[in-house]
Amino acid sequence: MIRRPEPSLLDLHDALLLDLDGTLMHGSRPIPFAAEAVTTARSRGLHVVFATNNASRTPQQAAEHLATVGVDAQPGEFVTSPQVASRLLAERLEPGAEVLVVGGPSLADEIRAAGLRPVDVDSDSVVAVVQGWSPDLDWPRLAEGAYAIRRDALWMATNVDATLPTERGLAPGNGSMVAALRHATGVEPDVAGKPEPGMFTVAANDVGSRSPLVVGDRLDTDIEGANRAGMDSLLVLTGVDSVATALHADPVRRPTHIFADLSHLTDPCPLPVVTDTEARCGSVSVTWADGDIILRGELEDTRVLRALLALLRTHAADAAWTGRLLDGNGAPIEVTAP
Repeated sequence: MIRRPEPSLLDLHDALLLDLDGTLMHGSRPIPFAAEAVTTARSRGLHVVFATNNASRTPQQAAEHLATVGVDAQPGEFVTSPQVASRLLAERLEPGAEVLVVGGPSLADEIRAAGLRPVDVDSDSVVAVVQGWSPDLDWPRLAEGAYAIRRDALWMATNVDATLPTERGLAPGNGSMVAALRHATGVEPDVAGKPEPGMFTVAANDVGSRSPLVVGDRLDTDIEGANRAGMDSLLVLTGVDSVATALHADPVRRPTHIFADLSHLTDPCPLPVVTDTEARCGSVSVTWADGDIILRGELEDTRVLRALLALLRTHAADAAWTGRLLDGNGAPIEVTAP
């Protein structure tokens, strides 16, 4: 009897909802295998949507930037946190309402496109503040935001990412700037972008996807957002988070799959079978042992990682896992960052 080959993740899903920073690029530096993965997904008929919290670029500018790292993209394939923030504000405010923009020109453009009036100085007519990351965001603009928020203007943050991956490392993200205004005003903002699920549900609905796969490098935005949207997720180890942080994460931040990079998207992807204390994936397995987990296979094997995550969904469904990884002889396995 001829055995059918195991399907890959691309065979199991009809759309990729892709993060940008840390997943496809580090600033102006491409991430290996990312461009090829996007091309392969398109060739297999999958929808590709770029879902980003980055508020510094319009979809046109983001598409142009992706082209510099070898990724083909069209502006209509983007769902951005500024777009979502602008839509949410337009639903809550009167047409033409004044919105103070604590961010860059692209964020102001989105506010204008939503039928609202962007301004950069606070006044009594400002009814809302929208804040997004910009490389030249300075103290005077933050101060204008503080004045408006203290007057009880509605405050919407495009995202609360603490860091932003760049070619030189992790730089302060929008969440760090939001923290400054939170500390100065004592007010908590509404948040439009990841990990709120709206970005992913909008992205999936826009392309008619019934089985999307969210792909990203951050547990606190990409993976949590996917879980809250009820979608499968893939953590790639090319950005912020690691195997160690994923295995010990709160359940809402636990991914469905972990790959070192996007070159594994076309690999055979046997689904794990969980029986009581064991999860088996192909020829490898992991076993629950009084809170620890025994591996019968190499941690670098994507099948082992898939089995591990499946076992945690069964035995640590309501809390972060605090146990140890052990080899077949009971010796602890050290999990290091990639």
